[in-house]
This record gives sequence, structure tokens and C-alpha cells, in this order.
Amino acid sequence: MARSTSSARTVDAQSGPDVDGRARPEPGGRTGRPLAAVAGYAVLLLLLLIFILMNGQRAEVHFFGAQGRLPMGVALLLAVVFGVLLVTTYAAVRRIVRPRRSHRLGSTEPGAGTPEGRH
Repeated sequence: MARSTSSARTVDAQSGPDVDGRARPEPGGRTGRPLAAVAGYAVLLLLLLIFILMNGQRAEVHFFGAQGRLPMGVALLLAVVFGVLLVTTYAAVRRIVRPRRSHRLGSTEPGAGTPEGRH
């Protein structure tokens, strides 16, 4: 099979033509990032599952008047989830309240309503 060089055009991946005046992107640039993130989360979930299965002894749990017996791993996981929710709620409320407080003081300069210019 002979190939005609006049009509066939070969493009090398490294030295290909510019696209809209910009250089061709590197092969395999950002395509591996989502895959790596999914693999990382899968490993994290696997470790979490192993933790829960290894800590299967029952523990008595009391929470706002509710009580029950849960596996220790599940109880610790719930404690972590509630802690993260508590910190996230605090950060969100603080982020909403802080600009309103400085706006109420009539200041447009950041840090002017705080002592020594600190936030």
C-alpha cells in the first residue's frame, strides 16, 4: 500500500499546528486529575470502611435525650460528621455576620473596625 504524500498530511503530536494562534496543549494535561481524585476518594472510603469494620464492638451513645447502642466505628464516624457540620456552620455564620458588622460601623477600609487593624 503506497501512500500519496501530496494529499495525506501527517501531524506530529509534539510539533502539531497551532490552534487559533495558540500552541497545541501537552498530551495528557489535565485529563488524569479527575481520575486521580476519584482514586484517592475510593482509597479514603476503603480505609473508612476498614476502620468501621475493625471497631465493631457496641458502645452506649446518648445524644440530646436519644440513646442507643451503636458499633464504635459508626459512633466515631457520626461524631466526626457532627463536628465538621458544627465547624462549617460556625464559619458560614461568621462569614455572613462579619461583613455586616463592619458595614454597620460605616467603614469601607478592611480591618478598620478591628483593633490594631487585625481581622
